[in-house]
Amino acid sequence: MPVVDVYNLDRKKVGTVELNDAVFNVEVREHLFHEVVRSQLGSRRAGTAKTKERGEVRGSTAKAWKQKGTGRARQGNKKAPHWKGGGVAHGPRPRNFGTKVNKKTVRAALCAAVSRRQQEGRLIVLDKFELSEIKTKHLSSVLTTFEIGKGLIVDIANENLSLSARNLPKSSYLAVDGLNVYDVLKHETLLMTQAAIEQLEGRLTQ
Repeated sequence: MPVVDVYNLDRKKVGTVELNDAVFNVEVREHLFHEVVRSQLGSRRAGTAKTKERGEVRGSTAKAWKQKGTGRARQGNKKAPHWKGGGVAHGPRPRNFGTKVNKKTVRAALCAAVSRRQQEGRLIVLDKFELSEIKTKHLSSVLTTFEIGKGLIVDIANENLSLSARNLPKSSYLAVDGLNVYDVLKHETLLMTQAAIEQLEGRLTQ
């Protein structure tokens, strides 16, 4: 089992923690990342784009002119796609862009994502992350102390931390319940509290 140092907010070592191999030290299989992230980003799309087909646009269904004898090309009604104001041929329709991914696959991908950060030495463990007030400047100074440019902060429910992180330009906060593959891979460093690690291990090993 990997053993990592535990720090306080001043970057002083206050102990160590032993991480669960089944969560923080698994084989990294990148094809799982592709499958799960594709599903995540697809599910975020609204899928509401829609155009009107010829049966939905307003207008007459009468034939434009008789079939023969005019010297012009034969035409149907003016709701056809090649007429101005006509319907759109093969336009977008409301749809769900999400793809189905098994729960075991999502769990395996999340374990692989946090394991990658641990194996790269980009997992920082804090004893706790308590802010006395809602202050983005204070949170930013903590990230500077740890030399983090683009980090994901993970803790149990922490309102002061959540509100302080809203205006950070590159870093983000997530409650451990919302930890996902896309956000772990998007940020260069993973900053977790001991409480968050315990809760995540319980969630992924049950």
